[in-house]
Amino acid sequence: MSERRQPIVAVLGHVDHGKTSLLDHIRGLGSDSRASVMDREAGGITQHIGATEVPADILNELCSPLMGGNTFDSPGLLFIDTPGHHSFSTLRSRGGSLADIAILIVDVMEGCRPQTLESLRVLKAAKTPFVIAANKVDRIYGWDAQPGRAMALSMRNQTQDAMALFEKQYWSLVGQFAEEGLNIERYDRVKDFTKDIAMVPISAREGEGIQDLLAVVIGLAERYLTEQLTDVEGSGEGTVLEMKEERGLGKTLDVILHRGSIKKGDEIVLVTTEGGLSTRVKGLFSPRGMSEMRDAGDRWDDTEVAHAASGLKVSAPDLDNVLAGTTLRVVHTDSEREEAMAAAKAESELSIELEEEGVAIKADTVGGLEALAKELQALDVPIRSATIGKVSRRDVRSAEAAVDPLQRVIMAFSTEILPDAEAEIESSDTGVHYIGSDIIYRILEEREEWIETRTREIEEANREQIVYPGRIMLLPDHTFRISKPAVVGVRVLAGRVHVGQKLLKDGNRVGRIKSIRSGEESMKEAMQGAEVALAIEGATVGRQIDEEDILLVDVPESHARKLRRMDLSAAEEEVLEELQEIHRKDDHFWGR
Repeated sequence: MSERRQPIVAVLGHVDHGKTSLLDHIRGLGSDSRASVMDREAGGITQHIGATEVPADILNELCSPLMGGNTFDSPGLLFIDTPGHHSFSTLRSRGGSLADIAILIVDVMEGCRPQTLESLRVLKAAKTPFVIAANKVDRIYGWDAQPGRAMALSMRNQTQDAMALFEKQYWSLVGQFAEEGLNIERYDRVKDFTKDIAMVPISAREGEGIQDLLAVVIGLAERYLTEQLTDVEGSGEGTVLEMKEERGLGKTLDVILHRGSIKKGDEIVLVTTEGGLSTRVKGLFSPRGMSEMRDAGDRWDDTEVAHAASGLKVSAPDLDNVLAGTTLRVVHTDSEREEAMAAAKAESELSIELEEEGVAIKADTVGGLEALAKELQALDVPIRSATIGKVSRRDVRSAEAAVDPLQRVIMAFSTEILPDAEAEIESSDTGVHYIGSDIIYRILEEREEWIETRTREIEEANREQIVYPGRIMLLPDHTFRISKPAVVGVRVLAGRVHVGQKLLKDGNRVGRIKSIRSGEESMKEAMQGAEVALAIEGATVGRQIDEEDILLVDVPESHARKLRRMDLSAAEEEVLEELQEIHRKDDHFWGR
């Protein structure tokens, strides 16, 4: 066993700035390379923390042109690929806390984005040192990118114009990071790595500058993190990435071991929905070569013992309710077990503030649930229920009970809905809505669209029930019947009319609309600008009403109060004000 563990490197940054492309390229190095994971990721975005080990021999071979004959002391690097969208700050925080050092990847053409700045906050909070990878230099006009070339050599071979454009983007980045209180400097110009943050230009797509980036990362880790990298003794501790069913093994855990060691037969304490669980390691496996843990397939080596830092697969009894994103602790004594069980119980209690009324959320991991909850809380959306697992009928019935129709929604991140729950939603008449996606920002966008649509539907339903104000004129030479009921042609001058509304002339009631017709068509409602025939009960043409009279459509007092809170047209507002003046002659508080 080496006296020094390999550094854990987190890769963070804005969505689409190239994290997965960078790791794909690193995984493609050497003869034991593995295929891209881009196709597997939902929407091309890494959704869960994954891990990739890069052995020292590949690092030494790749970086030898920059090392002057020296080699790295570390046994390799363990990369953590973290979700990139700002919605996943909770998962990134877990990534940040696991990492010894980080790469913050920034599109050199786009610069700092909100997610970049949030990544900075995560790194600062976790006190994680980091290097900036200024990606996509190949997009700079005139830049000549050579696959696999060192950036130090590349920059010497660019045209003056290309370098001038690069310098412009570089100084823009310097200014943006300065606003966050950080000094950045091109990696080949840094004199003191404790004062300046190194920025390495790269092209993840072309593979240019990758060796410079890796050399800086591992060099910083070996120079400044010696103490924590040599702290390899003691009981193992790791983070559970996910629980899987493996043929021949049953349920297994993918784990990042970040402290100490673990071996077959060890007692481990895990976090479940019910609190702490004690079990024993039955099988221990490590991904072969440079396989990404989630893509290793059958490329796993059976192993007796594993040391930090490493990605592992653990098989053990009773793993059913283990929560992804939580801590695995190896224990050897009763006191260690007691301490680990207490820590596991605390970890099982979700740090999500629940309200008496609110929406329901689901996810497949603790980190995913917390990430979704954090986004919703930032939008001031109350949460009534937050649970891990698939969406069930029970979840649907709970959502149906929400008082506010705009809270009858279930949002599920990276988990499925059971068929009976789907059937329950389809048969529900309370308007329960299900939103599910593997990408959090899509869930938020779909919720926003649903809120707009549902609000319109509710308002339309209210508009159908509420009597709206209107103004009509009786058209000359359009009296079809004088009385019982009077049938007259009218033009709707403002607002609207519909069946059942009462009419006012000079403040006095003069009848009620019995029916509305346009030609042979019977109508429930006529809008401003329409010319229709009204049958008016309780009025006689020539007595209560006359051709060319202007009549107002009256509204009940309770409706007037509601109308004042609704989005009325200017013409409807005007008629409502006129009605208020008429009614307030008799009742000063009418409609207030």
